[in-house]
Amino acid sequence: MDRTLLEIHDYEGQGYQPLVDFAGWRVAILRYLDGLHPDRINSMERHTETDEVFVLTKGKATLLMGGNGPQVDGVYPQVMEIGKIYNVKCLAWHTILLSRDASVVIMENRETGPHNSQYNDLSTEQRKLIVEIARREQSAFWT
Repeated sequence: MDRTLLEIHDYEGQGYQPLVDFAGWRVAILRYLDGLHPDRINSMERHTETDEVFVLTKGKATLLMGGNGPQVDGVYPQVMEIGKIYNVKCLAWHTILLSRDASVVIMENRETGPHNSQYNDLSTEQRKLIVEIARREQSAFWT
């Protein structure tokens, strides 16, 4: 196919990979990486200027929300369903649990990055809760 008419992208690696970047928006794929294992999640992030959209395309994933106050105020799980659109609102603390075979499409403002994002370290209790949620919600996180 002529790339001036149609681009086709795929990503099978680990972690976050932007694939389309055009006119103010970006589409990326997020896949499992060791830093997102339930035992290793130490913080949540939030974006100060934009929403961020997640769509699970395969595997299992749980969005972990942390409120929208000045710091993470809890850990609230949302098990994702394949094909549904999850719009994480501007200023909402979040992170994600992914099974090793998971693939999530992320759509966001192309300017989203460390300069307009904030990060909050999780307490020991919040980190333990994430591990409990992973065990309860998705045994796939432990394989």
